[in-house]
Amino acid sequence: MIKTSAPLPKVLNMGSGKNFLPNALNCDISPAWNPDLIHDFNLPIPDGAAFETRRFGTVQVRHNSFACIIAKDVLEHIRELATAMRTCLDLLAPGGEMHIVVPYDLSYGAWQDPTHIRAFNERSWWYYTKWHWYLGWTEARFDLTGLDFALSDHGHGLVAKGVAQELLPTIPRAIDEMQVVLKKRALTPEEAQAGERLRRGGGAPGPAAG
Repeated sequence: MIKTSAPLPKVLNMGSGKNFLPNALNCDISPAWNPDLIHDFNLPIPDGAAFETRRFGTVQVRHNSFACIIAKDVLEHIRELATAMRTCLDLLAPGGEMHIVVPYDLSYGAWQDPTHIRAFNERSWWYYTKWHWYLGWTEARFDLTGLDFALSDHGHGLVAKGVAQELLPTIPRAIDEMQVVLKKRALTPEEAQAGERLRRGGGAPGPAAG
């Protein structure tokens, strides 16, 4: 049996990079950042997968075991994003939250970094929430429980001139990033049945359905 030298934190810092958090399990693809655990989130993490970690010894990473996953400035780098989001769903305990910071798609920051392969907007979360069935999620999904915008200097200037807040997401360079909270919950029986019907070709809901 694999034993840890210390209890694992209940917070997973995904793509920790230079943002190392002492009270979290810090995970990154690059050993150059000295994370606790090295993993490429383009690949899944099977339940009970064993890892050698810097601070906790040899550990088994269990599904349904983390209260929070922090994904700050990382999702825009992941090519197999659906795989990574499924991994996060698996790793979170029921009621656990994923706290995300990503560049907004009309910001300079979305594409100035050559390692970014995608940007995000308000609808980037539908397939992990409303359209969970499309990804084959049959047991759990995310609910979007928080979405905030961090304004750029240009955005703050527009607000000072009286531009309405609700118009800012449509104005290029007004918003730098989105701060998103996704909460894991089990599918209801009705959602599971509807998802099975839709996967069998029973028709797709409209974009705002679910």
